[in-house]
Amino acid sequence: MKALGFKKMHRSCCALACLLVAGLPLRSFGREPNRASREALVQTIRNIVGAPPLASARVGVLVKSLEDGSTVFAKNADELLNPASNVKLVTAAAALVKMGVDYRFETEFSTDGPVRNGRTKTLYVRGKGDPTITTERLYGMVGDLVHEGLNREVGDIVLDDTWFDEEPIAPGYDQEDGDRAYLALPGALALNWNAIAVIIRPGDAPGAKASVEVEPPSSYVTVDNKVTTGERTQRRFVVAATFDTKTQRQVISATGMISSKRGTWTVYRKVDRPTQYFGQTLQALLKARGVRVLGRVRLGKAPANAKPYYVASSETLDLVVKKLNKHSSNFIAEQLVEALGAVDRDSTANRAAGLRAVESFLEREVRMPPGSYVMKNGSGLNDANRFSAAQLVAVLTAMWHRFPTMPEYLSALGIAGKDGTIHYRFDGTEAAGMLRAKTGTLENVSALSGFVQAQDGERFVFAIIVNDLTGRASAATQAIDDIGVSLAAANPPAGLSVQTVAGPPVRASEPMPGEVLKTKMATYAAMGQRADPRNLPFLRSAWRAERNPLLRAAIADAAYQSDPRESSTVHLVLESAQAEALLPAARVARSLALEPPLLGPLSELASNGSTEAAQRLVAFGAASSGDLGLAGQIGTQLAWASELAPNGLIQAFAALSDEARPAGIEVLGLGFSNAPKLRTAFQSALDSASANGDAGAGAISNGLGRRLGPAQTLGVGGARPLQTPAAVSTLPPG
Repeated sequence: MKALGFKKMHRSCCALACLLVAGLPLRSFGREPNRASREALVQTIRNIVGAPPLASARVGVLVKSLEDGSTVFAKNADELLNPASNVKLVTAAAALVKMGVDYRFETEFSTDGPVRNGRTKTLYVRGKGDPTITTERLYGMVGDLVHEGLNREVGDIVLDDTWFDEEPIAPGYDQEDGDRAYLALPGALALNWNAIAVIIRPGDAPGAKASVEVEPPSSYVTVDNKVTTGERTQRRFVVAATFDTKTQRQVISATGMISSKRGTWTVYRKVDRPTQYFGQTLQALLKARGVRVLGRVRLGKAPANAKPYYVASSETLDLVVKKLNKHSSNFIAEQLVEALGAVDRDSTANRAAGLRAVESFLEREVRMPPGSYVMKNGSGLNDANRFSAAQLVAVLTAMWHRFPTMPEYLSALGIAGKDGTIHYRFDGTEAAGMLRAKTGTLENVSALSGFVQAQDGERFVFAIIVNDLTGRASAATQAIDDIGVSLAAANPPAGLSVQTVAGPPVRASEPMPGEVLKTKMATYAAMGQRADPRNLPFLRSAWRAERNPLLRAAIADAAYQSDPRESSTVHLVLESAQAEALLPAARVARSLALEPPLLGPLSELASNGSTEAAQRLVAFGAASSGDLGLAGQIGTQLAWASELAPNGLIQAFAALSDEARPAGIEVLGLGFSNAPKLRTAFQSALDSASANGDAGAGAISNGLGRRLGPAQTLGVGGARPLQTPAAVSTLPPG
């Protein structure tokens, strides 16, 4: 009997194991969610979706249980929406299934004959789309060439990038003209994600010229440095990348000011001719290893009779996909689409063929018929793709149940509060460590799709897509995160409700004695002045726990000053910078002889291209119009932002309400009165926008004209005199 009992138990365990491997639901084994908890969860999500800011947007949501496939919550789940970077979920899935988790990209080095005495007349380099070659890896390849025997001289270096068909710019990329690294285009020979690092370092003293260098150093790049060193803690510099057709060189132009107190800054810009960039860097690294390059670095095709010499292989595809989704790399996404075309048809890579391979994957593996979605690129950039929440959930579910690729696919997603693009989202909530997802962010678009485990172990798959957002993007992000937290907090132990586990809303505040408020604000200001990155963990925790919006602004300011390079501090700034909180916080700060909280960070971010920061700064200015001293400070910051990022400021004014816009223009005009030379760039951008039919830009220009007079005659004496000029407190330039 004992043996029989053991056999029965053994058979039951084997059956359970088979179900787990097959990906079948466990609900048949008797685990059912608490009905009251499930109803509370559904009501919580319904309340979030039905409240601002999601209530005024187009929202598609689907949440399903992975235990039995039942739908937990759905709203407009079948509506096709712009999913932004959630498209990368589809690209990654197709690549893993079609190419295999152990696929490696190859870069082939060949010669025109045997290498003799460490010399070859021609070195051919044929790329096959490896998206992971960095300067360090290329240096390693050069080392391998040297150790193989090519250690003295090379004649010509011929770069063969014909593995990728030369095609027009992908849909979505043609909608944006810029030099930002996220716009980098694919290439068969690619280096450093086809972007170049620009490192800016202050001079030895205020007023000195700053240092501007590129990494890696390359004769392909020319640097035009017009950056000076300033005294204040703020930075205001612009880096632009252009291509000089006469010299066939990439030109990096840097202008503005960098603080002597902020250390080194690094920005990235796309490379216009990535194959040449690869070749010039290869030449420099060969020279660094003692190999002379006697001839030219040129484009060409490796002949069929070239002698194979060395093949460099990338890391496996599962690690490439981790870089794709955890860092939301547009470049890797487009490289994979191109490569999919080559793998699927065993020929030269091609974007159209790659998209057909994705279509084949969706039809066969996900049962998603062609024509039911729109996919024009693999990255999700701009307005080129349409998927529904239900379709994204279908892709995620198919990959969850596909054992050969499920672990690699799941591990490539960001972990809430831990890494990836959700490193600092969900921090301190039940979702931290229990939610894995891919973000998606564009102007007026926010999305999040992935998996989450509830309190009792139940797993959910979900997709949330929000389009046509109005107002603050961070508010929509917070609402989406609230849904994720609600799912992670579902099915709690007896005695706890979903709302209890999820915690109280952070927007609530309690009255605080004035002296206590001043003391705390002064304490946080002092921490910010120390600019010690080691204070960040404490400040992030303090910000999450704080309910008073004035102190949240002060904490966010201190966190940003402690380390402005850290992405989490930017999030704190944007989330805390509400005009209704900043105005009273500024008045408390004035009583302590401190600068207004978040004014400096907002100005810095707006000057460096953050449209959302510009919107906060403009709204802050409009709210301050009745306080001449504060308005003067904000106006000067707006003026500086308008010189370096005029288009972002125009968009910010367009986002203001019709009632608030005149006050905002008045404050900007006050800034131009204090710094009249700064108006030139903004006026030029206004004229250009007006010529293109932007009525809002014309209204701003007219408002400034009434405030200051015509731009061409503007000078210190041309501005309208201030009522009480002595009362205006302005921050000095820089």
